[in-house]
Amino acid sequence: MSLTVDSTPTGDRRTSGDSTAHPAQICAAWAGAGVVAEYVVYERARRWVFAAGVAARIVLTAETLEITETDGTRTTRPWSGDPSAALTGALSALSSPEWRVYGWVGFDYCAPHHDLADRIADDTILAHLIIPEFEASVDVDGIDTGTAAPAVAARLRELAESVATTAAPSPIDVRDDQDDYRGRVARAVGEIAAGRYQKVIMSRRVDIPFPVDLPATYARGRVENSPARSYLLSLGGLSAAGFSPELVVAVDTDGTVVTEPLAGTRALGRSAELDAAAGAELLSDAKEIAEHAMSVRACFDEIASVSLPGTTAVSEFMVIRERGSVQHLASTVRGELRPDAGPWQALTVLFPSITASGIPKAAALDAIYRLEPDRRGLYSGAVVTATSAGELEATLALRTIFDSDDGAWLRAGAGIVGQSDPDREFEETCEKLASVAPHVMRRHGS
Repeated sequence: MSLTVDSTPTGDRRTSGDSTAHPAQICAAWAGAGVVAEYVVYERARRWVFAAGVAARIVLTAETLEITETDGTRTTRPWSGDPSAALTGALSALSSPEWRVYGWVGFDYCAPHHDLADRIADDTILAHLIIPEFEASVDVDGIDTGTAAPAVAARLRELAESVATTAAPSPIDVRDDQDDYRGRVARAVGEIAAGRYQKVIMSRRVDIPFPVDLPATYARGRVENSPARSYLLSLGGLSAAGFSPELVVAVDTDGTVVTEPLAGTRALGRSAELDAAAGAELLSDAKEIAEHAMSVRACFDEIASVSLPGTTAVSEFMVIRERGSVQHLASTVRGELRPDAGPWQALTVLFPSITASGIPKAAALDAIYRLEPDRRGLYSGAVVTATSAGELEATLALRTIFDSDDGAWLRAGAGIVGQSDPDREFEETCEKLASVAPHVMRRHGS
């Protein structure tokens, strides 16, 4: 599946790949230079797209749907019911019949679908999507400035040729249990023992005590990580840079729908011997295997609910995938989407990911809203790209640094089951935070 622009080189739009800069560093240079105020950088299969500027915008809140068209016309109307129907209708109503959108879906996107709308404020943003003014890309063949205006294209090439070595990072201490994470895990274990649910992902937030250079953090962190997808975005008042370990869902033009649950974690990167031992332990740990198996079962049922009968299958089961500072048990579940079930409906059914919520999902979501002291926002939501041809890809917003007017923060969670030990689950969050925390770059002059 290709959800990015595969432009045929014309003229001097594409420059050679002789630069020693990493593609993430080039995209970070474009973002950091202020070529545009709003953007989404999205990496898939070693190809980075810089979706720059805003030609059109769709913002879905808990109460309203706001559409800004390419001619500047803005309409706002109330909505209720299924968020996938609201987004599908908004995209269908765009003046351009062919489009490609980028953006994000927050964790609270799940609330209307799971009868939890009373847990969120009316102005909570559930989804923020844009059609960019232009798309540029970087891959092994070089740089394609796409439809950028000549002066902008020249500036992009200039920035790509002058990527500077960044300063030293300012690592974040993640070992302070600021919000009684261990206590909340113990409470969740008690609720599991009482039969309220089988599994819940409990997360914790780590605030960063200084202003952050997010593009520089992305550039440094991407070089040090091995994500399934990566992204750097600034939309509205929220910015984020992340190294996602897994997909929530992907839908291709032929109707294939795929999800890739990860559940079960051990540290990675200590030494070859220790990593191998941790991987072997992961594959034989009864708690981790049981947690993974129940996650795959739940994903299978969700895929089956939007797929043609008999097409749902587990095409890969319980292999180890390395993701930055950790290694996971991973599986792949796929099906063939029913004609009456579109890609946004598939996202709603699979959202939030089982591996970011719990089992059964409704009860786990209730626990998350009750037990976590602050709202997740984009954390464990998804960064999304989709097209008018029926493609959609939503990558799970984990291993991410967030930034807004209120400051910057990290967040990580762990899957809590009946056998969970609070100290071990806290340690797992530290292992996951190590994918980002050592690479945080302080904003120059702060």
